[in-house]
Amino acid sequence: MKQEEIFSRALEGICALAKEQGNVVSTEQVKEAFFDAGMELGDAQLEAVYAYLKGKKIGIGEPPDPFDYMTKEEVDYLDSYLESLQTYAELSDGEKEAVTLSAMAGDPDAKRRLIEIFLPQVAEIARLYAGQGAFLEDLIGEGNVALTMAVEMLGSAENAEQAQGSIASMIMEAMENSIDGNVQEKKIGEKLAATANDVLERAQSLAQELGRKVTMRELSDETGMSIAKIAEAVRITADKIDYLDTQGYMA
Repeated sequence: MKQEEIFSRALEGICALAKEQGNVVSTEQVKEAFFDAGMELGDAQLEAVYAYLKGKKIGIGEPPDPFDYMTKEEVDYLDSYLESLQTYAELSDGEKEAVTLSAMAGDPDAKRRLIEIFLPQVAEIARLYAGQGAFLEDLIGEGNVALTMAVEMLGSAENAEQAQGSIASMIMEAMENSIDGNVQEKKIGEKLAATANDVLERAQSLAQELGRKVTMRELSDETGMSIAKIAEAVRITADKIDYLDTQGYMA
């Protein structure tokens, strides 16, 4: 196995461990992960790894401060949102357990109260995911939907503690899925933009060579790109590829 692959796998393992520990790892755990992989990193290499982890919102030795990754708009939104929840009275652990048990038994009023109890926790969980690819407001929205669904699925829980843990897990899973979806969408967008730029450059080069606009068929024959790929690039740029004659190809 190549050193690059070993390094990459060790780094992935550290990120997975951090996720289990609340997005934090110790310097000893980082060193141990690479040592177990057969690599002993120097100080400069370790500093580069620490910088990478911090960029992934992973704290070294202590949890990262979510506010470091939130925009002013997100901070203002969070403050306003939490303030709006202050109308709900706080419950003791015993009262919260009683409400949870009633919700598990199917009591509609208890279910509504349990949702109210968990709303502030949704916001706090969302804050932990700040800066990872989704807006805080969207994360809270996804979390609230998951909370509502989770409260309707408590019948199989064995006790109140398990039910509450299940709710928190569903909230976190919904937020993580939202982040993953946003990251994938961003990657697709970047790939499409890169393709559009490639088509633009090649169309410009061929047009300058021929001294006129080129047809999509000519560009396809010259570059090996499919007509469909070129057409998609044209759509992305809103038909702004000036060197390309798209007549007869675009709907």
